[in-house]
Amino acid sequence: MVQETKQLFGTDGVRGRANFEPMTIETIVLLGKAVAGVLLEERPGKHRVVIGKDTRLSGYMFESALIAGLTSMGVETLVLGPIPTPGVAFITRAYRADAGIMISASHNPYWDNGIKIFSSEGFKISDAVETRIEAMVREFTFGNLPEDHAVGKNKRVVDAMGRYIEFAKATFPKGKTLKGLKIVLDCAHGAAYKVAPSVFEELDAEVLCYGCEPTGVNINENCGALFPSVIQKAVIEHQAHLGIALDGDGDRIIMVDEKGHIVDGDMILSICAHDLKRKSQLRRNRVVATVMTNFGVLKYLESQDIDVLISPVGDRHVLQSMLENEASLGGEQSGHMIFLDYNTTGDGIVSALQVLRIMIESESTLSDLTSAIVKSPQALINVSVREKLPLDNFPSIQEALRDIQSTLGSSGRILLRYSGTENICRVMVEGLKKHQVDCLAKTLADIITLELGSRVIE
Repeated sequence: MVQETKQLFGTDGVRGRANFEPMTIETIVLLGKAVAGVLLEERPGKHRVVIGKDTRLSGYMFESALIAGLTSMGVETLVLGPIPTPGVAFITRAYRADAGIMISASHNPYWDNGIKIFSSEGFKISDAVETRIEAMVREFTFGNLPEDHAVGKNKRVVDAMGRYIEFAKATFPKGKTLKGLKIVLDCAHGAAYKVAPSVFEELDAEVLCYGCEPTGVNINENCGALFPSVIQKAVIEHQAHLGIALDGDGDRIIMVDEKGHIVDGDMILSICAHDLKRKSQLRRNRVVATVMTNFGVLKYLESQDIDVLISPVGDRHVLQSMLENEASLGGEQSGHMIFLDYNTTGDGIVSALQVLRIMIESESTLSDLTSAIVKSPQALINVSVREKLPLDNFPSIQEALRDIQSTLGSSGRILLRYSGTENICRVMVEGLKKHQVDCLAKTLADIITLELGSRVIE
């Protein structure tokens, strides 16, 4: 039997430019009907689906399209408004809903949008369920429409943001506060623009907000987790204790210590793993990292007698490995951190609270917590490509890979991969000398640009 290739769903749901396929109103209405169709196949009767969104201008029309598709099939919709992706996962579980849908393109520019679908348990749906939904959209096999009196209702959940704020605060120890801490916070003009400041302020921190004024067209624009230089500068300027940068949908985090140094997902994973192991709370004494995880970080974790399982890049892959191997902690260099003891998906706010807890309990600065972690020199370059063609088809690229690996020897490595959500080829070179890896990465990026690309993205 030949496995059917998915065309609608990518590595993280459905994503694309708004008003272009697949992100058109017509397709998203059909997607809503298909989600309802799958729910009705599994269990006839009444169903409820939670819908959240980030701050993109196109979020309004896609929200309406999903409501139309779902309610036309008799499903009740619960609309949350702007809320981080992990908030949708939490509210789906809290309301005992049958599914949750987040309208977001995560860290992408405002002109893109996407659909992420969660199960009733708050996990992203499986490939098998995505395939069933896609087949319904393609074949128009949604099942029978309900009679006029049985169409679904739409309700706005007025306290969704407040409930998520209380959930996030509950992951921080009772009796402890953030009093005395000055935090620079960048919400990328995205879904966390109200929630995140409230969480940290209600825990008594002094919060300096950046990226908290969404216009619908400024999400992720030179701000947030992809542009940590904003909080680096602000932390130094305001003599803050640390900086926190979230992405557009609030599921990833990059931090900055009091000296202005970046603390990425690799280092956050290390800090939290060490703390949980010390308290005998690290399930199975293991964590899940990815192929992008810095070699120096891997060495540090191993030196702490922590088992490291390596997954492909992507929070879905990290989560899958965590569930299969009974791990409670996993993360990516890019800042997706999953604490299964608290939530079922990456959660930037909850991740920040865990690091802040460790700082307070250990009476340490953030730079103190990272001082024992020595990262290997690593260069990362993104190359914008016209089309994601197989890299094996280009002799010049393959020759460059062989030459660079020969230069690096056994003390270095190269990783070349396409982004799952954008037309970008990611170049990673790791070795012993910073200048060398920078030069080698640029050489490889230039060759890829010549063969496939349009520009190198700094």
